[in-house]
Amino acid sequence: MAHDDNNTAREGSSDPRTSTSTSTFASASMPMPTSMPTPGDGPRAAGLAEPPAEAHLPGTAPLGTDSPTSSTTLRHHSMAAPARDGELRRTFPAFPSRASLAPATPATSASPDDARFAETWWGNAWVAALEEGALDAKRLARGRSYAEQGHVDAITVTPGLVLAYVQGSRPRPYRVQVRLRTLDDADWARFLDAAAERPGHIAALLDKELPQSLADCGVPLLPGPRDLDPHCSCPDHGHPCKHAAALCYQTARLLDADPFVLLLLRGRGERELLDALSRLSAARAARAAQEQEPAPLPGVRAAEALLPRQLPPLPTPLPVPPHPEQPPVYPAAPGGPDPFALDQLATDAAARAHALLSTGRDPVAELTLWQDAVRLAAARPGSGLTAGTRALYASLASAAGRTPAELARAVAAWRQGGLEGLAVLEEPWDPPAGRFDRARPLLLAADLPAFRPRRNHLTHPRGHVQLRLGRDGLWYAYESEPGHDDWWPRGTPDLDPVGALTGLGTPSDL
Repeated sequence: MAHDDNNTAREGSSDPRTSTSTSTFASASMPMPTSMPTPGDGPRAAGLAEPPAEAHLPGTAPLGTDSPTSSTTLRHHSMAAPARDGELRRTFPAFPSRASLAPATPATSASPDDARFAETWWGNAWVAALEEGALDAKRLARGRSYAEQGHVDAITVTPGLVLAYVQGSRPRPYRVQVRLRTLDDADWARFLDAAAERPGHIAALLDKELPQSLADCGVPLLPGPRDLDPHCSCPDHGHPCKHAAALCYQTARLLDADPFVLLLLRGRGERELLDALSRLSAARAARAAQEQEPAPLPGVRAAEALLPRQLPPLPTPLPVPPHPEQPPVYPAAPGGPDPFALDQLATDAAARAHALLSTGRDPVAELTLWQDAVRLAAARPGSGLTAGTRALYASLASAAGRTPAELARAVAAWRQGGLEGLAVLEEPWDPPAGRFDRARPLLLAADLPAFRPRRNHLTHPRGHVQLRLGRDGLWYAYESEPGHDDWWPRGTPDLDPVGALTGLGTPSDL
């Protein structure tokens, strides 16, 4: 780095302005704001504590030299007071040295963009305002070096003011301020109108972007060459001195990360602006809705609507298909429903729809929940409780408030005689004299023992076979383990009680 003897001599002199504060620097990554500031003249007014005079920043050059402090810095507590931040006061931790963030780029591969300090067009516009208004290019170069080496402490931003401590060649850092004129109410009104006019402007601001069209709305958001007003406690009266230049360069990096920092410098905080934009957008939308003319409603004159007219006949219904179609094949998916159960439900729904279309009635519509659950379980092909059947029975029984064992017995009755078979299982009744009374002589004539009557039941003396008379006049056979009274439907219903026992064994077996 080139030396400026006059500046070094002035830095080494005993100026009362140099007895401010000693800076410390946090070797952190990209600084994020801790909130927002109010301008003040003293260190405490800006939220910076006064350090002891004998403090010394490790890594700084010896007193009397002109080189900036080493880029290798140690972690210290910052002198900023972020706890005092609010809507109009934001404090940002110190930037680390750029050399510690990225590997060195060979000179042969350097591009023209490497000379740009900021990364966004508005950050570079800030840098352009600084460089075009500077009176000494050497001071700018040294200030940029200070910024790149991380010699700027935590930065506090308030309306019209940027404040930080900058470490120079002396042990004590310098207190630096950069002032910028705030916008008046008329400027803010124009800015808000321009931002609310296009939804993309608000979306870009929320994404921490500053659209070029919004910056060109006629409001001086970005500073011009003579708009930045630097002040530093060092003895150098250059415009700007290298410490103020370092702070300006680092401020450009803040603007890169969040353009609301620029808006705060111009006088208003982020929350206030977003609330104002929200209200303005809502008002614009309401005005647009009121100004929009309602579309004319289609209609006819009342006299025309009331004229007698002959309605055309309904089209001829399509012919009923001869049978319901098969549902598509449902793939099995891990954790998904049983494809076989889906197929069964789809097939059942198609059969009911076909019956309703062809006969005008739904045969299942009058069933209770329990009866429909038994019907669905009985429609599943196969016998025995397989894994899939157990899952289906458990689901249907739970939905009907029964147990899977009760459902299994009811399914056997349904398969024996449908809805009437289920009624025979669950609803004992007292049949009138006649067919029930003639059944016992018929059983005796077939060399069967005398069955014991009870209501509509005739039970074998050994207690292992039973006949039940249904309200449809059919006899239903049941079997049980002798003495257990655990009856299960067996065989096929028949008008003849002896015929109902066919298939359960010969008379000698019974």
